[in-house]
Parts: sequence; C-alpha cells; structure tokens
Amino acid sequence: MSRAALLQMTSGIDPAANAATLVDAVAQARAGGAAMLFTPEMSGLVDGNRERALPHYRLEGEDPVLAAVRDAAAKQGIWVHLGSLAVLREDGKLANRAFVIDDAGEVRTRYDKMHLFDVDVPGSAESHRESAHTVPGHDARVIETPVGKLGLAVCYDMRFPELFRVMSRQGAEMFVVPSAFTVPTGRAHWEALLRARAIENLCGLIAPAQWGVHPSGRETFGDSMIIDHWGKVLARMPGGTGCVVADIDPAARIDARTRFPALEHRVIYNT
Repeated sequence: MSRAALLQMTSGIDPAANAATLVDAVAQARAGGAAMLFTPEMSGLVDGNRERALPHYRLEGEDPVLAAVRDAAAKQGIWVHLGSLAVLREDGKLANRAFVIDDAGEVRTRYDKMHLFDVDVPGSAESHRESAHTVPGHDARVIETPVGKLGLAVCYDMRFPELFRVMSRQGAEMFVVPSAFTVPTGRAHWEALLRARAIENLCGLIAPAQWGVHPSGRETFGDSMIIDHWGKVLARMPGGTGCVVADIDPAARIDARTRFPALEHRVIYNT
C-alpha cells in the first residue's frame, strides 16, 4: 500500500508565487504520509499574455520553479511529479514538459506533451492554439515510482486512448494526467475520460488539475481526482485549492487483473 497526494491549484502570472505554493504542497504531502505528490499542468505559470509571459520562460537547467521543487523534494524526502512547466528549448520554442523528481531531488525522467491543444471550444468563445508556441513530444514514458509503474500524460493527451494502451503494454500500473481543463469540456467530459482510461487498462489514475479564475483571466475546471484500476474515485477536490490523498492498493489491482484478464485478451487488428 502506498499513499499518493495531489495538488489542485490556481497558478498565476508570478512564477515565484507559484513556486511557493508548490513547495508548501510538498511539505503538506509529506506530513500527510504521502510517498509522492502530483501537481497540475502548467504549475509554474498560467498566462495567456505572451509578451508578459516571455521573460519568465527558462531553459530547464535555469528554471527557478523546477529548482525550488527539486530542493523541496530533497528536503522533505518525497517523490514529486511536477505536472508540467513551459520550458524553453535550445531552439527558442517551448515544450510543455512534465518531470518525475525523486526523494533526493533528482529528475528521474521527463515527458513532453504529445497532443497539443489546437481547438475552438464548443459552446464558448474560447480558442486555443498551443502549437503556435509549443513543440510536441514524440515518446511515451513509463517509470517505476513509489506508487507503481507510472505512465505519463498531460491534459489533452487523455483524449487519445492509443497512448494509454501503449503505456499499458509497457507495463504501466498507474497513469498521471495533470491538466488545465477548460470549463465547458470539463463539465462534459472530464470524469468520463479519466475513468475510461483507468477502466480500459485496469490502471489507477491520478489527475491533478488547475482550478478557478486565474490572474490572467483564464478559467479552469478543477475536480482533481485519484481513481483506482476499477474506475472507483478514491479522492477528489471538485473546487478550491489544496491537497487530497488516497491510498493505492497494488494487491487489489493484481487481483483484478488476474480475475478479469482483459489486458490478455487484446487483439491486434488489421487496418
């Protein structure tokens, strides 16, 4: 049995303030007995004003938010999945990059969001073109962590079940989907998509989210959740900010996969 904590936050336009929130959450998670903390997409900065945000983008090795979280993880002796940061690449473009940080503060792996959010949100005036400034990743990532073998995704990735199937075949036992979901799509699809990805792969799933009206004016849906391999919601935070925890039971997942061996019944289809 291992305990996971997730943070729901309302990231603003000041990376230093966001870093302070993250450092405090690391301490809260450790005090709550968690082996690992999970934070939302764009934990370091949410700002739709490109000109204002530009001075805050840093190369990975120079990013102050990443440095602060690494230091906090080492100080508290806890693993952290830093949901994502907008990281400057050597070519001057951005990556929407997630980090897995161990309890010594070392970055164990990175994942660049593969599916970029280029949509006009139905039922609203919202329009997003993530690819205008962000370069997608190309590789799935699964890594051993205190909560099990963890498959990494970010937000819009959740709409592409083939990615989760690939990670399942690579041995994933848990998924993480940090997000900054829009309110209209959150109301319509958030819980359904999360539970589906968990159920169809018999994997637990942790979904830390941004919530509320951000200083930049953007509004996000929230409703962060920890879900088990059977699709049961173990913990959730519909609104507000802070941490929630849940205990992950690997024995129950193993038993379910033995009794209900759907993963062994997969067929490779001719297309």
